[in-house]
Amino acid sequence: MASKSRAVSAKGVEEFKPYITRALPITANLVCADNTGAKILRIAQVTRIKGRHSRMPSASVGDFVNVTVKKGNAELRKQMFGAVIIRQKYAIRRLNGVRVSFEDNAAVLVTPEGEIKGTDIKGPVAAEAAEKWPRIANLASLII
Repeated sequence: MASKSRAVSAKGVEEFKPYITRALPITANLVCADNTGAKILRIAQVTRIKGRHSRMPSASVGDFVNVTVKKGNAELRKQMFGAVIIRQKYAIRRLNGVRVSFEDNAAVLVTPEGEIKGTDIKGPVAAEAAEKWPRIANLASLII
């Protein structure tokens, strides 16, 4: 059996991702945790998802999603943006047996190339998202 090699792509780092329950379906509302001017985001599409008939696509920490800005600056509202989920309320089980859950569901806006639009991230960032997205790890003040 071949081992999984680490390949760097334009959108984050592709590598082994332990199973994380996908707790955020389409139309879920997220808090925008950066300083771009957006306040509330809504998931419109989950990219790189394998589907099943009549099952709504869902996302978890570290996933790239397309979102619309529901609350925020007038120039950002009603537009589609890419975002990376950095926190989820549903517990994440780590390989060492610890379960981590956050008090809100949050994401940061990113460009199609994977660059972060804002210059600061408010609140903690899950280690799973920081490991997959190095740019987010650089801006994060606290990684849990």
